Amino acid sequence: MTTIRNIKQIIHPQMVIEGAGVLLRRSFGPHKSNLFDPFLLFDHFAFNDPIEGPIRGFPTHPHRGIETVTYMLEGVVRHRDSLGNMGEIGPGDVQWMTSGRGILHEEMPRRGPSGAIYGFQLWVNLPARLKMSPPKYQEVTAESIPIVERDGVKARVVAGELFGTRGPVREIAAEPLYADVEIGPGREFIQALPPEHTVLAYVFEGSGQFLNGETGHSVAVQAVSMVEFGPGTEIHIQADESSSIRFMLIAGAPFREPIVPYGPFVMNTVEEIQQALIDLRNGTFVQA
Repeated sequence: MTTIRNIKQIIHPQMVIEGAGVLLRRSFGPHKSNLFDPFLLFDHFAFNDPIEGPIRGFPTHPHRGIETVTYMLEGVVRHRDSLGNMGEIGPGDVQWMTSGRGILHEEMPRRGPSGAIYGFQLWVNLPARLKMSPPKYQEVTAESIPIVERDGVKARVVAGELFGTRGPVREIAAEPLYADVEIGPGREFIQALPPEHTVLAYVFEGSGQFLNGETGHSVAVQAVSMVEFGPGTEIHIQADESSSIRFMLIAGAPFREPIVPYGPFVMNTVEEIQQALIDLRNGTFVQA
Protein backbone atom coordinates (compact mmCIF):
# COMPACT_ATOMS: atom_id res chain seq x y z
CA MET A 1 0.00 0.00 0.00
CA THR A 2 1.34 3.44 -0.97
CA THR A 3 1.31 6.06 1.76
CA ILE A 4 2.68 9.58 1.61
CA ARG A 5 5.11 10.39 4.39
CA ASN A 6 4.08 13.11 6.79
CA ILE A 7 6.23 16.15 7.53
CA LYS A 8 7.54 15.36 10.99
CA GLN A 9 9.36 18.64 11.51
CA ILE A 10 11.14 21.50 9.74
CA ILE A 11 14.51 22.36 11.23
CA HIS A 12 16.05 25.80 10.83
CA PRO A 13 19.83 25.41 11.05
CA GLN A 14 21.72 27.10 13.86
CA MET A 15 25.04 28.87 13.42
CA VAL A 16 27.90 27.08 15.19
CA ILE A 17 31.68 27.44 15.25
CA GLU A 18 33.85 24.37 14.69
CA GLY A 19 37.47 23.60 13.90
CA ALA A 20 39.72 26.64 14.03
CA GLY A 21 36.89 29.17 14.12
CA VAL A 22 34.82 27.97 11.14
CA LEU A 23 31.24 29.26 11.07
CA LEU A 24 28.69 26.64 9.96
CA ARG A 25 24.94 26.18 9.64
CA ARG A 26 24.12 23.00 11.58
CA SER A 27 20.77 21.25 11.23
CA PHE A 28 21.61 18.60 13.82
CA GLY A 29 24.62 17.11 15.56
CA PRO A 30 25.52 13.88 17.38
CA HIS A 31 23.30 13.20 20.41
CA LYS A 32 22.66 10.11 22.49
CA SER A 33 18.96 10.34 21.58
CA ASN A 34 20.00 9.32 18.03
CA LEU A 35 16.85 10.87 16.57
CA PHE A 36 18.02 10.76 12.95
CA ASP A 37 19.54 7.25 13.03
CA PRO A 38 21.70 6.40 11.05
CA PHE A 39 22.61 10.05 10.43
CA LEU A 40 24.53 11.91 13.11
CA LEU A 41 25.26 15.40 11.79
CA PHE A 42 24.54 17.69 8.87
CA ASP A 43 26.51 20.90 8.33
CA HIS A 44 26.25 23.51 5.60
CA PHE A 45 29.41 25.56 5.20
CA ALA A 46 29.95 28.71 3.16
CA PHE A 47 32.73 31.29 3.20
CA ASN A 48 31.38 33.90 0.84
CA ASP A 49 32.11 37.20 2.55
CA PRO A 50 35.63 38.56 2.00
CA ILE A 51 35.56 40.34 5.37
CA GLU A 52 35.70 36.93 7.03
CA GLY A 53 39.42 37.04 6.35
CA PRO A 54 41.70 33.99 6.22
CA ILE A 55 39.97 30.61 6.29
CA ARG A 56 41.19 28.59 9.23
CA GLY A 57 39.68 25.22 8.38
CA PHE A 58 39.90 22.02 10.38
CA PRO A 59 43.41 21.19 11.62
CA THR A 60 44.39 17.60 12.44
CA HIS A 61 41.71 15.85 14.48
CA PRO A 62 40.64 12.23 15.16
CA HIS A 63 37.56 10.22 14.19
CA ARG A 64 36.39 6.78 15.25
CA GLY A 65 33.15 4.85 14.66
CA ILE A 66 31.63 7.04 11.92
CA GLU A 67 31.67 7.96 8.24
CA THR A 68 32.10 11.57 7.13
CA VAL A 69 30.79 12.72 3.76
CA THR A 70 31.98 15.99 2.20
CA TYR A 71 30.19 17.29 -0.90
CA MET A 72 31.58 20.42 -2.54
CA LEU A 73 29.67 22.89 -4.70
CA GLU A 74 32.27 25.68 -4.88
CA GLY A 75 35.87 26.03 -3.77
CA VAL A 76 38.29 23.30 -2.76
CA VAL A 77 39.06 21.32 0.40
CA ARG A 78 42.59 19.97 0.75
CA HIS A 79 42.95 16.96 3.03
CA ARG A 80 45.60 14.68 4.43
CA ASP A 81 45.59 11.97 7.07
CA SER A 82 47.64 9.76 9.36
CA LEU A 83 47.69 6.93 6.81
CA GLY A 84 49.58 9.04 4.29
CA ASN A 85 46.60 9.91 2.08
CA MET A 86 46.37 13.43 0.71
CA GLY A 87 44.55 15.26 -2.03
CA GLU A 88 41.80 17.76 -2.67
CA ILE A 89 38.15 17.79 -3.63
CA GLY A 90 36.62 20.56 -5.72
CA PRO A 91 33.25 21.58 -7.16
CA GLY A 92 30.94 18.58 -7.53
CA ASP A 93 33.40 16.17 -5.90
CA VAL A 94 32.60 13.92 -2.93
CA GLN A 95 34.79 12.37 -0.27
CA TRP A 96 33.17 9.51 1.68
CA MET A 97 35.53 8.64 4.52
CA THR A 98 34.94 5.59 6.73
CA SER A 99 36.94 6.29 9.89
CA GLY A 100 36.37 2.82 11.38
CA ARG A 101 38.77 2.09 14.25
CA GLY A 102 40.54 5.40 13.92
CA ILE A 103 42.06 8.04 11.71
CA LEU A 104 43.67 11.46 12.17
CA HIS A 105 43.00 13.91 9.36
CA GLU A 106 42.83 17.57 8.48
CA GLU A 107 40.59 19.45 6.07
CA MET A 108 41.65 22.90 4.87
CA PRO A 109 39.21 24.80 2.62
CA ARG A 110 40.35 27.17 -0.11
CA ARG A 111 38.24 29.71 -2.00
CA GLY A 112 37.38 29.10 -5.64
CA PRO A 113 37.88 31.65 -8.49
CA SER A 114 34.69 33.47 -7.44
CA GLY A 115 36.01 33.83 -3.89
CA ALA A 116 33.43 31.42 -2.49
CA ILE A 117 33.49 28.11 -0.64
CA TYR A 118 30.25 26.20 -0.46
CA GLY A 119 29.39 22.64 0.50
CA PHE A 120 28.01 20.16 2.99
CA GLN A 121 29.24 17.61 5.48
CA LEU A 122 27.16 14.63 6.56
CA TRP A 123 28.11 12.16 9.30
CA VAL A 124 26.77 8.62 8.98
CA ASN A 125 26.92 6.16 11.86
CA LEU A 126 28.58 2.76 11.63
CA PRO A 127 26.94 -0.30 13.22
CA ALA A 128 28.69 -1.86 16.21
CA ARG A 129 30.10 -4.68 14.08
CA LEU A 130 31.99 -2.18 11.86
CA LYS A 131 33.06 0.50 14.30
CA MET A 132 36.57 -0.98 14.61
CA SER A 133 36.96 -1.86 10.93
CA PRO A 134 39.96 -0.55 8.94
CA PRO A 135 39.52 3.04 7.74
CA LYS A 136 38.97 3.68 4.03
CA TYR A 137 38.04 6.35 1.51
CA GLN A 138 35.80 6.57 -1.49
CA GLU A 139 36.81 9.72 -3.40
CA VAL A 140 34.42 10.50 -6.21
CA THR A 141 35.06 13.11 -8.90
CA ALA A 142 32.27 15.28 -10.24
CA GLU A 143 32.58 13.62 -13.65
CA SER A 144 31.84 10.17 -12.21
CA ILE A 145 28.61 11.21 -10.44
CA PRO A 146 25.68 10.42 -12.77
CA ILE A 147 23.18 13.15 -13.61
CA VAL A 148 19.64 11.98 -14.32
CA GLU A 149 16.74 14.09 -15.58
CA ARG A 150 13.04 13.31 -15.69
CA ASP A 151 9.96 15.51 -16.10
CA GLY A 152 11.67 18.71 -15.01
CA VAL A 153 13.65 17.10 -12.18
CA LYS A 154 17.45 16.94 -12.30
CA ALA A 155 19.48 14.89 -9.81
CA ARG A 156 23.13 14.07 -9.15
CA VAL A 157 23.17 10.64 -7.49
CA VAL A 158 26.10 10.16 -5.09
CA ALA A 159 24.93 7.00 -3.32
CA GLY A 160 21.90 4.75 -3.65
CA GLU A 161 19.49 4.68 -6.57
CA LEU A 162 17.27 7.36 -8.09
CA PHE A 163 15.33 7.14 -11.38
CA GLY A 164 16.91 3.74 -11.99
CA THR A 165 20.46 5.12 -11.75
CA ARG A 166 22.92 4.13 -9.04
CA GLY A 167 25.52 6.43 -7.55
CA PRO A 168 29.23 5.56 -7.47
CA VAL A 169 29.53 5.28 -3.67
CA ARG A 170 28.95 1.64 -2.74
CA GLU A 171 29.19 -0.82 0.18
CA ILE A 172 27.91 1.54 2.89
CA ALA A 173 26.25 -0.21 5.83
CA ALA A 174 23.37 2.27 6.12
CA GLU A 175 22.30 1.59 2.50
CA PRO A 176 21.97 5.34 1.96
CA LEU A 177 20.46 7.45 -0.76
CA TYR A 178 22.38 10.72 -1.07
CA ALA A 179 21.47 12.93 -4.01
CA ASP A 180 21.50 16.58 -5.07
CA VAL A 181 18.00 17.16 -6.48
CA GLU A 182 16.66 20.20 -8.37
CA ILE A 183 12.99 20.53 -9.33
CA GLY A 184 12.12 23.06 -12.03
CA PRO A 185 9.44 25.74 -11.43
CA GLY A 186 6.01 24.21 -11.05
CA ARG A 187 7.28 20.66 -11.46
CA GLU A 188 6.74 17.78 -9.01
CA PHE A 189 9.05 15.13 -7.61
CA ILE A 190 7.55 11.87 -6.32
CA GLN A 191 9.92 9.29 -4.92
CA ALA A 192 9.32 5.93 -3.27
CA LEU A 193 11.67 5.10 -0.40
CA PRO A 194 11.90 2.05 1.88
CA PRO A 195 9.34 2.57 4.67
CA GLU A 196 11.86 1.70 7.40
CA HIS A 197 14.39 4.30 6.23
CA THR A 198 15.01 7.67 7.86
CA VAL A 199 14.37 10.36 5.23
CA LEU A 200 15.55 13.99 5.25
CA ALA A 201 15.66 16.81 2.68
CA TYR A 202 17.95 19.81 3.13
CA VAL A 203 16.58 22.70 1.06
CA PHE A 204 19.39 25.10 0.14
CA GLU A 205 17.98 26.95 -2.87
CA GLY A 206 14.50 28.13 -3.79
CA SER A 207 11.16 27.13 -2.33
CA GLY A 208 8.43 24.56 -2.72
CA GLN A 209 5.50 22.63 -1.30
CA PHE A 210 5.99 19.40 0.67
CA LEU A 211 2.87 17.26 0.82
CA ASN A 212 2.05 16.12 4.35
CA GLY A 213 0.50 12.67 4.14
CA GLU A 214 -0.99 12.97 7.61
CA THR A 215 -3.11 16.04 6.83
CA GLY A 216 -3.34 15.86 3.04
CA HIS A 217 -2.18 19.49 2.86
CA SER A 218 1.10 20.90 1.61
CA VAL A 219 3.67 22.65 3.78
CA ALA A 220 5.62 25.58 2.32
CA VAL A 221 9.38 25.22 2.72
CA GLN A 222 12.03 27.78 1.81
CA ALA A 223 15.80 27.68 1.78
CA VAL A 224 17.56 27.21 4.12
CA SER A 225 15.70 24.40 5.97
CA MET A 226 15.95 20.71 6.86
CA VAL A 227 12.76 18.68 6.45
CA GLU A 228 12.37 15.47 8.44
CA PHE A 229 9.79 13.05 7.05
CA GLY A 230 7.74 10.66 9.15
CA PRO A 231 6.54 7.13 8.31
CA GLY A 232 5.30 6.23 4.85
CA THR A 233 6.46 4.94 1.48
CA GLU A 234 6.63 8.06 -0.75
CA ILE A 235 7.56 11.72 -0.63
CA HIS A 236 5.88 14.39 -2.79
CA ILE A 237 7.63 17.72 -3.37
CA GLN A 238 6.55 20.44 -5.80
CA ALA A 239 8.51 23.54 -6.72
CA ASP A 240 6.73 26.87 -6.59
CA GLU A 241 5.54 28.24 -9.93
CA SER A 242 8.04 31.10 -9.84
CA SER A 243 11.01 29.26 -8.37
CA SER A 244 12.91 26.04 -8.68
CA ILE A 245 13.86 24.19 -5.50
CA ARG A 246 17.14 22.42 -4.81
CA PHE A 247 17.85 20.09 -1.91
CA MET A 248 20.03 17.27 -0.68
CA LEU A 249 17.91 14.13 -0.38
CA ILE A 250 19.20 11.91 2.42
CA ALA A 251 17.80 8.49 3.32
CA GLY A 252 19.17 5.43 5.08
CA ALA A 253 18.44 2.36 7.16
CA PRO A 254 18.59 2.95 10.94
CA PHE A 255 20.76 0.60 13.00
CA ARG A 256 18.63 0.96 16.15
CA GLU A 257 21.65 0.67 18.43
CA PRO A 258 22.45 2.86 21.44
CA ILE A 259 25.16 5.43 20.75
CA VAL A 260 27.56 7.42 22.91
CA PRO A 261 28.88 10.48 21.06
CA TYR A 262 31.94 12.33 22.35
CA GLY A 263 33.29 15.01 20.02
CA PRO A 264 34.61 13.28 16.88
CA PHE A 265 33.92 9.78 18.28
CA VAL A 266 30.61 7.93 18.16
CA MET A 267 30.64 4.52 19.81
CA ASN A 268 28.07 2.25 21.48
CA THR A 269 29.26 2.40 25.10
CA VAL A 270 31.01 4.77 27.49
CA GLU A 271 33.79 2.20 27.89
CA GLU A 272 34.47 2.34 24.14
CA ILE A 273 34.75 6.13 24.31
CA GLN A 274 37.16 5.82 27.22
CA GLN A 275 39.24 3.33 25.22
CA ALA A 276 39.38 5.75 22.28
CA LEU A 277 40.79 8.44 24.57
CA ILE A 278 43.31 6.00 26.03
CA ASP A 279 44.40 4.96 22.54
CA LEU A 280 44.78 8.60 21.56
CA ARG A 281 46.95 9.35 24.60
CA ASN A 282 49.06 6.20 24.15
CA GLY A 283 49.70 6.71 20.46
CA THR A 284 47.85 3.51 19.54
CA PHE A 285 44.79 5.22 18.03
CA VAL A 286 45.98 4.79 14.44
CA GLN A 287 47.08 1.36 13.28
CA ALA A 288 49.09 0.82 10.11
